[in-house]
Amino acid sequence: MDFKEITDLARGSVRQRQAYALLKRTKILLRLEQFCPVLVGTVPLAIDIESSDLDIICCFTVPEQFKKKLIDEFGSAQDFELQIPKRIKPPAIVARFVEAGFEVEIFGQGTPIKDQFAYRHLKVEHALLKRRGPAFRQQIVDLKRQGLKTEPAFAQALGLTGDPYTALLELEEENERF
Repeated sequence: MDFKEITDLARGSVRQRQAYALLKRTKILLRLEQFCPVLVGTVPLAIDIESSDLDIICCFTVPEQFKKKLIDEFGSAQDFELQIPKRIKPPAIVARFVEAGFEVEIFGQGTPIKDQFAYRHLKVEHALLKRRGPAFRQQIVDLKRQGLKTEPAFAQALGLTGDPYTALLELEEENERF
């Protein structure tokens, strides 16, 4: 699956089709094109729940240029907020807003997309969902409905110990185990 394309969403679940329509209508990805945007998270994997947001990751070279673009393009959106989280290294810039009933989060970092944690998690989670089938997918959705975030839900379903975010990344090389 090529996660750099969103056309699969047009044939997916109701929520995926809604997300696709929103992204096409608002041209969010096109407006961020210079930053190589990729939709990640639960929606492209069809493990989203009612409260799931649209997560878009980007790669920037000049942080101030990315920040300005976010403000110029989305600053007037409903509930817009911009943050520079101090705990994330290398530094990141995050914008959040609401568009047509969807919460949207745009995360930018000076790290290539393929190396960002969200993209790496997406690839591992996709492989696990494909390999383990519909019952496993439903188990993840059920755990999310119980309040778990995505990576902790996967870790619990797989019996992984320790930090769930790190444990999932360790499966990149070991994914044959699951």
